[in-house]
Amino acid sequence: MEEIMANEECTHDCSTCGASCASKKESLIEPCNSKSSIKKVIGVVSGKGGVGKSTVSAMLAVAMRRREQNVAILDADITGPSVPKMFGIHGPVNGDGEGILPAETKTGIKVMSLNLLLDDETTPVVWRGPVIAGTVKQFWTDVFWGDIDWMFVDMPPGTGDVPLTVFQSIPLDGIVIVTSPQELVSMIVSKAVRMASLMNIPVLGIVENMSYLKCPDCGREIKLFGESHVDEVAKEYGLDVLARVPIDPALANLADKGAVELMELPCAEEAADKIEAKVKG
Repeated sequence: MEEIMANEECTHDCSTCGASCASKKESLIEPCNSKSSIKKVIGVVSGKGGVGKSTVSAMLAVAMRRREQNVAILDADITGPSVPKMFGIHGPVNGDGEGILPAETKTGIKVMSLNLLLDDETTPVVWRGPVIAGTVKQFWTDVFWGDIDWMFVDMPPGTGDVPLTVFQSIPLDGIVIVTSPQELVSMIVSKAVRMASLMNIPVLGIVENMSYLKCPDCGREIKLFGESHVDEVAKEYGLDVLARVPIDPALANLADKGAVELMELPCAEEAADKIEAKVKG
């Protein structure tokens, strides 16, 4: 009975836990370095690529930063890192024999991405899974993040080596699933929910990206990808829809110019409100 109660109250951070449960012996959670204090860690995941997961990660980070929170993004999408470009930051980053200093955006969001370590940002990363997974783990353990209230981990799509490493090595407080309004949404969400369940990670909710396009003339919402299925899928798995993000050419333009911090999207604030309530509550 004690073990069951301990599992229900588990924070997934065995380094601060005094319980003697079976899962503790098998925990692979890595502590961050002594020069970092990270309060909340949120994984941003998707079951497939091309749904705008990195954009959602950036939007959530910007929304939290506007609340005077100390925010960081760990770009775990090693082979397709796009976060630095959206914020207009470039490497190489600096460090010493003990660790690496993250880059900082114009508003003070700290970012670590493989592109910030390359001499040429267009150089492809042709690495096998274990090497990529090890790099992501080092971004957690070897980067001097400092005092962080909210860290968003932008993960690669799918359920491969890197998501598994993040789920096992980093004490996530929850994940946000990003999807699009297509028939595939059920399968995409299902894969992410089941993986999170296997790893005992809470699912905070779903963000539907590219939900609609608002006509600039009449304001009508145009469903480019057909009618949304996110509500029925969310109900099936007992999840909340955190936000519906429209297709916004202005946001795409800001991201291309490295000025995503200038975005004005109420849906990002809405999602940040719900995440804050769930994690702090």
